[in-house]
Amino acid sequence: MKIQSARHIGCATELESCPQSNLPEFAFVGRSNVGKSSLINTLTEVKGLAKVSSTPGKTKLIHFFRINELWTLVDLPGYGFAKLSKVKKLEFNKSVSHFLNGRTNLKQVFALIDSQLEPLDSDLAFVDWLQECGIQYSIILTKIDRSAYSKVSNNEGKLIKLLNDYGLRPTEIFKCSARTKRGRVVLLNWIESQLPREQKKKKCKAIHLGWMNK
Repeated sequence: MKIQSARHIGCATELESCPQSNLPEFAFVGRSNVGKSSLINTLTEVKGLAKVSSTPGKTKLIHFFRINELWTLVDLPGYGFAKLSKVKKLEFNKSVSHFLNGRTNLKQVFALIDSQLEPLDSDLAFVDWLQECGIQYSIILTKIDRSAYSKVSNNEGKLIKLLNDYGLRPTEIFKCSARTKRGRVVLLNWIESQLPREQKKKKCKAIHLGWMNK
């Protein structure tokens, strides 16, 4: 998939205030400081599209980005942010839960996990919740350029073992680096494979007409 356009189309605090759309949506979510914003900017090749902050948990809204006018990338608030009261954490958890369970055009949730770390209970608990709710999800191991290959491979192996032990079955497991762009093409091509045929035909027609008008 070639990214031809990527634009922010709105944000929301809850399901009811989300932009109306019938296009397929792919949501990205992970623990704070997992590198979600950097990965989104790398995928879209638009610097600053998703705001990168040195303060973990800064994203507190659900953000929507229209990609190629064919699908929507959803940036969900991270879990595990430390500077919120228990009441506010509960409110954010409810907002994300309502979105994931109630958004009818949501095709896949990408749960981001830091490849530098051994599997964390919070990550396993989140994907377990996704599976319990019947939500389609895949796992993206981030920051694979930050550690030695042996360490990343070892942590991936531990994760896969724990997933098997708990009966957790993600659709796919991807490995990505926002810095080197490794895994970008694989992930985007997989997303493209999930788009309805009708949309792919529209894309081909648009490209053809663009060539005809040159």
